Amino acid sequence: MKSSLVLAPVLADAWSSEASSGSWTEPAVSRRARASSDDEAPKRVLLVAGARPNFMKVAPIYWAVRETAADRLEIEIVHTGQHYDARMSDDFFRDLRLPPPIANLNVGSASHAVQTAKILSGFEEVLHERRPDVVVVVGDVNSTLACALVTAKIEIEKDGIVGRPLLAHVEAGLRSRDRAMPEEVNRIVADAVSDELFTTCRDADDNLRSEGVPAERIHFVGNPMIDSLRRCLSAAESGRWLETLGLRGRTYGLCTLHRPSNVDRPEVLRTILDALGEIAAERPILLPLHPRTRARIESFGLGRRLTHAKPGNGNAVAPRRGIVALEPLPYVGMLEVLRSADCVLTDSGGIPEEATALGVPCVTLRENTERPVTITAGTNVLAGVSRRGILDGLREAKEKTAREPRVPELWDGRAGERIVARLCALAEARR
Repeated sequence: MKSSLVLAPVLADAWSSEASSGSWTEPAVSRRARASSDDEAPKRVLLVAGARPNFMKVAPIYWAVRETAADRLEIEIVHTGQHYDARMSDDFFRDLRLPPPIANLNVGSASHAVQTAKILSGFEEVLHERRPDVVVVVGDVNSTLACALVTAKIEIEKDGIVGRPLLAHVEAGLRSRDRAMPEEVNRIVADAVSDELFTTCRDADDNLRSEGVPAERIHFVGNPMIDSLRRCLSAAESGRWLETLGLRGRTYGLCTLHRPSNVDRPEVLRTILDALGEIAAERPILLPLHPRTRARIESFGLGRRLTHAKPGNGNAVAPRRGIVALEPLPYVGMLEVLRSADCVLTDSGGIPEEATALGVPCVTLRENTERPVTITAGTNVLAGVSRRGILDGLREAKEKTAREPRVPELWDGRAGERIVARLCALAEARR
């Protein structure tokens, strides 16, 4: 299929404003482009994913295009390879029924600078080859930052016209107010260079407006993570992970740890594991180990604080108590374990959203969060990383959940549809 022309820098803004106001006057350069292109060809959209949380955010956009807009948008996925473990990326394509990516940059693990530089260089080549009309980045990982920067600054020539794709950021406007977090820097920069900003909650809209972003560039669409959760929940309900671990009908907790601020400092990691150990005196706490966390536990000599599932009846049965180390779980397996957990303790950003949607008590092991809606409306409690804070946070989360917290606005499984509807409106404005 022949791709339509990329947008000139001036056209990205014009394209957005026309769909918002209906009063756009087409520049001469656009008229020349339209005269030499097939106006009826679908607009090409590149979805960028690189790390585990990204896949649950791009999948609803892909599904919505395929189911409602395949005649108007041509959708392709680019994988940066930021997560290089098969369990942390390849399984997601299967579980979420996504097609193979049209490109995998295979950047792997490296320092922030090296990893970002590899993505910058590799994604530039992809843009020149694929010539998309729209690039969609999601979340706040290094892939988000790098691909947004390339798209915002690239110049692609075709038929004598120089332009760049429209750039959209999904999950825009989230702020922790902690610039020591690499993700916070990534969010701020991606939002600053994007043309269209899709938000998951009202406080994200407020953050963007306070930073001077025009209202017409901000679109509150809901949370695509919850789209994926709702679509995959039936598969999770019929899964076999609980059976395999001997946990069907038993009380257990779940924990995830991966942030450098928690796992790279031995005194912090030791305190967290000690608090988990106290909680695990009453029930097993499942700990799927991120590769970084596993390496730090081993290097700090903390492995004795963990136990392991023991073989039984052909399965790896979890013990009656203790912190139970597991390999990383695939997406549907993680949903199966999360939905039936007595509680979840995590330093993730996305798991508190999923726990809120599922009504599971959640403790965030951080000093701040970019997702306050999970606290004000959901089941989440911000506990910090002290022993007392973690134990008190768990008690508070259970009390909060017992009061029937509400699911945040527009977390209804239709965020992908709203994003695609906006992209289609922009496409129609360009015909």
